[in-house]
Amino acid sequence: MTKFLTHTPNGFDLPRRIARIGELAYNLWWTWNPDATRLFARLDYDLWERLAHNPILLLRQVGRSALNAAAQNKDYLATYDRVFADFDLYLAAKKTWAASAHPELAGRPVAYFSMEYGLHETLPIYSGGLGVLAGDHLKEASDLGLPLVAVGFLYSQGYFNQHISEDGWQEALNHPIEINEHPFLPVLDDEGKRLTVAVEFPDRVVTLQIWEVRVGRVALYLLDSNVDSNSEADRSLTARLYWSDLNFRVAQEVLLGVGGVRALRTLGYNPLAWHMNEGHAAFLTLERARELVASGRAFADAIAETRSSNIFTTHTPVPAGNDEFPVWLMDKHLAALWPQLGLSRDEFIDLARHHQPWGETFSMGILALKLAEGHNAVSELHGRVSRKMWNFLWKDRAEDDVPITHVTNGVHTANWIARRMRLLLDKHLGSDWMERLDDPDLWAKIDTVPDDEFWAVRTHLKRKMAFYLRERARAQWLDDGVHPVQVVASGVLINPYDLTIGFARRFATYKRAGLVMSDVERLLELINKPNMPVQIIFAGKAHPADEPGKQLIQQIYRTVKKAETGGRLVFLEDYDMNLARYLVQGVDVWLNTPRRPLEASGTSGMKAAINGALNFSVLDGWWREAYNGQNGWAIGEDAELDAQVQDEADAESLYDTLENEIIPLYYEVGADKLPHKWIARAKNAIATVTPQFSARRMVKEYVERLYLPALNSNENAKPKRKKK
Repeated sequence: MTKFLTHTPNGFDLPRRIARIGELAYNLWWTWNPDATRLFARLDYDLWERLAHNPILLLRQVGRSALNAAAQNKDYLATYDRVFADFDLYLAAKKTWAASAHPELAGRPVAYFSMEYGLHETLPIYSGGLGVLAGDHLKEASDLGLPLVAVGFLYSQGYFNQHISEDGWQEALNHPIEINEHPFLPVLDDEGKRLTVAVEFPDRVVTLQIWEVRVGRVALYLLDSNVDSNSEADRSLTARLYWSDLNFRVAQEVLLGVGGVRALRTLGYNPLAWHMNEGHAAFLTLERARELVASGRAFADAIAETRSSNIFTTHTPVPAGNDEFPVWLMDKHLAALWPQLGLSRDEFIDLARHHQPWGETFSMGILALKLAEGHNAVSELHGRVSRKMWNFLWKDRAEDDVPITHVTNGVHTANWIARRMRLLLDKHLGSDWMERLDDPDLWAKIDTVPDDEFWAVRTHLKRKMAFYLRERARAQWLDDGVHPVQVVASGVLINPYDLTIGFARRFATYKRAGLVMSDVERLLELINKPNMPVQIIFAGKAHPADEPGKQLIQQIYRTVKKAETGGRLVFLEDYDMNLARYLVQGVDVWLNTPRRPLEASGTSGMKAAINGALNFSVLDGWWREAYNGQNGWAIGEDAELDAQVQDEADAESLYDTLENEIIPLYYEVGADKLPHKWIARAKNAIATVTPQFSARRMVKEYVERLYLPALNSNENAKPKRKKK
């Protein structure tokens, strides 16, 4: 048996009365519980903001006088006692949804593998939507009491910070992570030594140490190759997320799949299902087969026994979006594996061979699809696209019969809903509404929320966002000495009472961030219309190797800087979860313009909707399922067109809808100065999106449609000792 570091690491000097706040800093439960978050913030609001909401740094840097004052403040102590009563009840709860609905899951966790996890802005081990979805999956699994254990990487340099130059060019800055400033706990063996696992490559062995991050009731284990016994090159394998160098990328994915399985085995886990969040972890299927081959099974039998408990979620609607590697890289990095599987080189390559016009590749998507029984896309339309895309793997089946289902993405409501909106719903839906989140009948009560109270919350959130943007611009001005025009471009002139549109996401070209600027003169007329001004906020990063994406950012930034915009077009650099929270809670309209059907699902619009923002999107991904004509607006038609034709039609639809529907509706107010028709749509958005597109619905669906079928089949896939 292993033992875990269960005490709070040294470094805090806390009064005895509030000493457990140090324990709370090491469990990310605090990130989705507002009162817990406020326990940290109330110690020193200014320091909390300067430290980017890092509770470990806060507790080390806050003055002793502030801690003593909190320990003697009756209001603070009342909140402290209530938070820890809730925390203890949460961790000790026996009657969770999973325990009540599916007691057969007890002691048999799901293993969840992902290349990235977006858990909080202070943990830079995510790049975008895939990671944030994974983080929400863990948080909801924790809330539901689902036995789940997760595996990923501890990136010693995190994901890059984005700086936009005066000319609009994205600069990528990497900063080493200080391990002791984050809630990473080393996993120890019985002798108190760091627990490690080894992964063999043809020419060397790479050692991985294991760290734990506590996400409520869920354990996330992060693999780290930054170990003294490894070479300098191998120590950097887990330094950054998504290396562009294919040599590093293949090695990373071997470490995730093979090393991840070995880490869980070393920790004593025997999962009932193995869930691959994208194809990056597909090598886990081969490691599971290798375990059985080592115990005396033939490879074909090993695959037959393990396939039914492997689950693969695909997030990409184009083959090129799946990792594919030149076959020679398999020779370089995996030549030691296929003999252990009892396979020849060609038999091994055949597992994922993909014939491309430029030659043969080894496809991680094909590997995952072939060696997993459960396959799912992440929206209904994406399911259709995926079945068509991968039909060639099931040549004897009609397209509709290809075994790829869909589980539409959802978001962790408690993590993304604004505190003020949450309190408003507590008042009018009942304090237990979060427990009844996926009950559609509950949401009929949304109409009982008075319009004036609803609009007061929405106005507060807009003011809060505007204040944050001003302070952010001020910090840039003070710290970086940026050009005055860049200060204006950073949102310093944002008016919290004007119609505000948000566009924030990864800057891949298919997302068409520039669609709203396709007719700049028309756009300028719209945003500068007398008595009906419009503000548009852009934010997002392009991958450092994505030159077209960086050029798109530059194009938009140059338009933003024009004096004719009057400061109403804004580009915010270094988009992260903290900035995302302000935007999805503070904008009036969430804009999404992907070229259909290339948006597999998307989740940012869901986060905006639960806060009362209205979506204005192409009918792609999740919005195609959510749109009802009253909870937002659609761009274009529910059809696939030629790319150029679609771009032109969608641009015209976007401008026409803005000019004739969205802008007039926002500024149409009654005698009480309230936009009642707008508010009605916003309530409709909350009522329709919150239950249907919650991570609660999503995780329950995974359990009942994909995890449970693996329960019985997995029993036969346990590694067994070879008989002598």
